[in-house]
Amino acid sequence: MDTVTAVRCFQAIGQAHRLEMFQQLAQAGDHGMTAGLIAESLDLAPSQVSFHLKELEASGLCFGEREGRFIRYRIAPKAVRELLEFLLADCCQGRRDLCSPALLQINTSCQ
Repeated sequence: MDTVTAVRCFQAIGQAHRLEMFQQLAQAGDHGMTAGLIAESLDLAPSQVSFHLKELEASGLCFGEREGRFIRYRIAPKAVRELLEFLLADCCQGRRDLCSPALLQINTSCQ
């Protein structure tokens, strides 16, 4: 991941509602969520959710797939993994053992 893409991702999740939506989608896993379910779970107007989901999609951190009348949104695991790798690439001056608790936790939760 290059710096420009990483900045776009951080800008997308750097807003409270979008971060909450990202977390909701991450918890939903492969099943994903519709905008209506996200709106209901976060007590937001559907128009707000749609606006913020477009920002998350533009960053590449999530994607939507049409299912009949609805669009189901899911996290883009590859993009999330690349963002984490970008953050930790030079972690602890190359001593990955210093970052290992966080890395192990990430690896465990992403499997």
